[in-house]
Amino acid sequence: MSPEAVETGRLPALYLGHGAPPLLEDPTWMGELAAWSADLPRPKAILIVSAHWESAPVTLAATRPVPLVYDFYGFPLHYYQLKYDSPGAPELADAVRALMPDDEPVADRPKRGLDHGAWVPLMAMYPDADIPVLQMSMPDLDPAHLFALGQRLAPLRDEGVLIIGSGFMTHGLPFIREYFAGAPGAPGWSVEFDEWARTALDTGDLDTLFDFRQKAPGMPYAHPTVEHFAPLFVTLGAASVADAPPAYPIEGYFLGLSKRSVEVG
Repeated sequence: MSPEAVETGRLPALYLGHGAPPLLEDPTWMGELAAWSADLPRPKAILIVSAHWESAPVTLAATRPVPLVYDFYGFPLHYYQLKYDSPGAPELADAVRALMPDDEPVADRPKRGLDHGAWVPLMAMYPDADIPVLQMSMPDLDPAHLFALGQRLAPLRDEGVLIIGSGFMTHGLPFIREYFAGAPGAPGWSVEFDEWARTALDTGDLDTLFDFRQKAPGMPYAHPTVEHFAPLFVTLGAASVADAPPAYPIEGYFLGLSKRSVEVG
């Protein structure tokens, strides 16, 4: 985090790889996420955008405590019994609505709980579940639009709100069978996409990042569908890499997928 952020109380914006629920039993990754949050000022509230919720228009959920969404299949029973009873964030929801332009309507689904793209990493980073959490949907997967939404949300960082985009830097699940079987390393397309993304982030090349479908090596294997990369653009809009170089608190690969995570601002 930059000295300016510490002095002003401004929080950075984050993009992280959230993993499936078994992440909670991976001591290395859990430790990395816990160390990352411990190095940040304590947020007053968290606004999280997950790869697992696309809904138009922009929609806000979990404005009050409700059960979690167990949006995964075929896992052991105990994962469906996990709880993360964070407080709701109705005041943050009001602030988000106030920041949206007239042509960007905001809907509410107060009975929708946090999905695993939100609660799995939050269990690692803030296990006491004592910080209000609000989840916001992605209305579409257009990088420029998501970036503009992030720009609208940026003032919340000065109010002690931690903005998190939760996805996965590479997410080619159909192409990693050998890594599920224990093969070491990572496939070339995953490494190439990760290195390309880091270079674009380091240089603040937003135009290249926006055009990742055409310009990124490793496509479409790295992202057969792009919802796990898309939350990055909300993060970048909230704290543009054009203003400050990013940090990478978590790097490396899990089952051949890049778990690179980004802190900006």
